[in-house]
Amino acid sequence: MAEGLLRSLDPELDVHSAGTRPADRVHPGAIQAMAEIGIDISGHMPKNLDRYLSQPFDYVLTVCDNAKDTCPVFTGVVGRRLHMGFEDPAAATGTDGEVLNSFRRIRDQMQNRMRKFYDSEIRHSGR
Repeated sequence: MAEGLLRSLDPELDVHSAGTRPADRVHPGAIQAMAEIGIDISGHMPKNLDRYLSQPFDYVLTVCDNAKDTCPVFTGVVGRRLHMGFEDPAAATGTDGEVLNSFRRIRDQMQNRMRKFYDSEIRHSGR
């Protein structure tokens, strides 16, 4: 969801999303929650973080509560590391509607934080 949100703010951004233990597919709740705000992530595929470890990045953002502790150290050049902790909506339990509401809640939190991050760090940096 974070990748889709950042891309929606600026399609020219080079954004990559990966996890320490990626799922086999993007959760249908994430796809639906993002589609509700006009962002299509249905073609996204979960990727393992290992594929990016040796690449340089301006920013490395961790977004899940436990990712700050479980992400390996990047061996490439990283301009700035930021942690934005969010609950993992894929861990939500309950009815389909309750799980979807978890994705919506986290989506909205992410959208607010990504907008603030973009406005303060990227847009004003003159990239």
